[in-house]
Amino acid sequence: MTASELYGVVASFDDPEKLVNAAKAAREHGYRRMEAYSPYPIAELSEIIPRINLLPAIVLLGGLTGAATAWIMQYYIAAKDFPTNIGGRPLYSWPAFIPILFELAVLFAACAAFFGMLVLCGFPRPHFPLFNSPRFAGVSSGRFYLCIEARDSAFRVANVTELLESLDPVEVWEVENS
Repeated sequence: MTASELYGVVASFDDPEKLVNAAKAAREHGYRRMEAYSPYPIAELSEIIPRINLLPAIVLLGGLTGAATAWIMQYYIAAKDFPTNIGGRPLYSWPAFIPILFELAVLFAACAAFFGMLVLCGFPRPHFPLFNSPRFAGVSSGRFYLCIEARDSAFRVANVTELLESLDPVEVWEVENS
């Protein structure tokens, strides 16, 4: 199996402490592209396998874009395109812009959150390679898995397999990326 066909190497453990120790060992050996799967959250894993959450930044940018769009649109309409003097107020009366500015900021932020979450989750992906493996079915019933992905720059099948087998797993297997 070539590296392009391989998604990664998976090790199955029957104890959460073994999973944490395996993740630590993989991290110490220089592997960064790995994921742990467990039937319940394990606090230590979030420190060993850190994740950068880009969604708040995406939502902020969406909200700021919506606010800027509302401001520019209202200014152009009120002062440039269709100037109308109503009750002696100035053409550029910013307090009147606030409600629409808020509404458009919320709309753009919500759309950015929705589409940003889809992109960050890897959609559209009709399946996940581990779901094709019948061995992975135990993830919801008490088994713990560590997958070191083939896209890691330090990934070599033989080295990863040797490392995972040295950590006392129940079993180790390769997962195809199909």
